[in-house]
Amino acid sequence: MTDPLLEVVDLGVSFRTDDGPVQAVRGVNLSVEAGQVLAVVGESGSGKSVTAMSLLQLLPPTAEITGRVTWQGEDLLTVPPSRIRQVRGGEISMIFQDPLTALNPVYRVGDQIVEMIQAHEKVSRADARRRAVEMLDMVGIPQPDRRVDQYTHEFSGGMRQRAMIAMALACNPKLVIADEPTTALDVTVQAQVLEVLTDLAHRLGTAVVLITHDLGVVAGMADQVSVMYAGRIVESGSVDHVFDATGHPYTAGLLASLPRLDGDVDQPLLPIPGQPPSMLSPPAGCSFHPRCRWASEAAGCFSVLPPVSDRSPGHSSSCHRARELVEAGLLDRDGVGAASAPGHAEAGS
Repeated sequence: MTDPLLEVVDLGVSFRTDDGPVQAVRGVNLSVEAGQVLAVVGESGSGKSVTAMSLLQLLPPTAEITGRVTWQGEDLLTVPPSRIRQVRGGEISMIFQDPLTALNPVYRVGDQIVEMIQAHEKVSRADARRRAVEMLDMVGIPQPDRRVDQYTHEFSGGMRQRAMIAMALACNPKLVIADEPTTALDVTVQAQVLEVLTDLAHRLGTAVVLITHDLGVVAGMADQVSVMYAGRIVESGSVDHVFDATGHPYTAGLLASLPRLDGDVDQPLLPIPGQPPSMLSPPAGCSFHPRCRWASEAAGCFSVLPPVSDRSPGHSSSCHRARELVEAGLLDRDGVGAASAPGHAEAGS
């Protein structure tokens, strides 16, 4: 096993507000190796994007960040601003979720890519422009030699996203953080963009942290997956382990809410009941317990933070009743469905 390129240890992020601190990220641990695709999944508001932004110190001054973010041996939370500027875009690139706000509307798209290349590499403007055209072509923008001189308002939403991806990949970074990179793209272009990212990882050894809520993308692209809920990682492991031997009720709920090609077309989808908690005052104990049909006071779900326990080598989850529920088959799709059927007796009730 090689040393990770990026290792995040006990990351915490809170925001000062008039109503009190918002605890957006709480004790997150992540690691990614060269050539590996790590997916971070969860509902909106679970802390995925805040985690990604904190890695490169892109959060506003109201954010308070604790923990450690180790990039090739140095803690990015303690290095001077000059070093962070070197890392951003050069060693670690980020594909933002909203290209309309990430791209500058008063500069030509090509000029923005050229500027970033020249900020990190000693190349002529002509060479940087040539590479910008190549990158736009690689991500599927038609007539890239003409589009390179256009402004963002002349691009469609999908083309803006592809331009954002071209910019992120222009300096051949060692790590790409992709925050919902296929937002606003049609299915064909989604496949093309994901193929580019997968090729980077597997052919060039680039690490990819993929922030997404699309479990289909995770299944087809990722090597490892971490599931976030209410600012914490509740389950992590290889895609095969997490999807096929689920060890947390929240992960089971996400999987059960998806349609399946091999299932009964008349079977209704199974949404997770309730809403994510307010991070101004997250629930005590397991944050998922207000929405969990298996929550039990006797197990400590309401008052005790569940420890991280290994389900198998490299596969862990944070659930007081994980072992019991797995052994009873209640966290596979059929078990989750049975639990919602009228008259089903809950384990331990």
